[in-house]
Amino acid sequence: MASTRLKTTKDGKRFYEIRCRISRDRPELTTRWYVPDGWSQRAIDRELTKQAAEFERKCQTGEILSRAERKEKATHEAAETAKLKTFQQYTDNVYMAKKLSSLTQNGTASYESNLKNHIYPVIGDLLISEVTPAVLEKLLFDFHKTHSHSSTIKVYNLLNGIFKMAEKDNSVAMNPIRKIDRPVPRNDEVPQEDSEKAYTAEELVYIFSCIAKEPLKWQAYIRIVADTGCRRGECCGIHWEDINFDTGELTFRHNLQYLPKIGIYDKRPKNKKARKVDLDPSCLELLKQLKAEQEQQCPSEYVFTQDNSSKPMHPQSPTRRFKTYGEKYNIADFHPHKLRHTFASIAITSGADVASVSGKLGHSDSAVTLRMYTHANQEAIKGAGSIFRTALAEAEKKTRQTSLTEQTRK
Repeated sequence: MASTRLKTTKDGKRFYEIRCRISRDRPELTTRWYVPDGWSQRAIDRELTKQAAEFERKCQTGEILSRAERKEKATHEAAETAKLKTFQQYTDNVYMAKKLSSLTQNGTASYESNLKNHIYPVIGDLLISEVTPAVLEKLLFDFHKTHSHSSTIKVYNLLNGIFKMAEKDNSVAMNPIRKIDRPVPRNDEVPQEDSEKAYTAEELVYIFSCIAKEPLKWQAYIRIVADTGCRRGECCGIHWEDINFDTGELTFRHNLQYLPKIGIYDKRPKNKKARKVDLDPSCLELLKQLKAEQEQQCPSEYVFTQDNSSKPMHPQSPTRRFKTYGEKYNIADFHPHKLRHTFASIAITSGADVASVSGKLGHSDSAVTLRMYTHANQEAIKGAGSIFRTALAEAEKKTRQTSLTEQTRK
């Protein structure tokens, strides 16, 4: 039989905790019934009796389950759903159904594109239990013939995630991906060196000198990305209210993205946290000029807008514009993300601590920054050794001078 106990929340609201245990081998189940304001004790007792009886009935009929029972039921249902189902049916109804709650819109679009265009045409109609390592290896091999190594790794990871879930819920006896070697770059694919992922300080100065001849909007955009290491969409999403001209600070609160199905949409920065950064005075001056120019031509809440419009800049426009400037000024591999790499590389090699660089980039933790900028960090470590040796040499020099002075006095 259900039992009840009067309790109070931290803010003083009264509720009754209703407990019920159907059998010894099942956990005790609980629920709450909050006491409406102004009710007499007789009305409370009468309603509480009804609530307790209804809760007990639902526990006995299995309408209410414990967390562990719900998890077990979901796992069983997923396994039943996937039994003797094709790879596509399992992926759509089980894997993607669960992943949608955690994937971003861009992530979802990437998964769906790889599945629809590259995976389903090959193995979509096969029973998931009949997909062998040999079939998957051929799929990856054929895909890699016409796609980059990084794209192949994305397909490999997607397949691994699907079969890992299928193995866990007993839809397959074993994850076949485990018997396949992780794809490696083709012989004709030359991996980019860490040092090639970023420009040097001298190259960045040259870029600035070239861009000074271009429209004010693009001067400001390029200087901000270089000065803060922000992402392409974060820069497109800057509002004028995000800039404090008195303190010289910029707060990234938005990240514009684009998908063909929904168009341009606004989301939080990648780690879902707004972050504040300082701006170089030259950036602030360009922004002041841009604000005055925009107010005369086409006012907008956005800093960077489409030509002759108050709408925000399309988040894919910078990539196209950078390519044009790269060809015009002979700037190798010129794209927004390379300026992000450049900021981190120059900052770290010049002595900035990784944690500070990580915070300005908006990484979730410093470990991410360390993995991405290993080359720059090694240079910073060498610099630390040089600083130590210089300090030691200065101390030795000072000691010798002191000793010589004392001998002279004698």
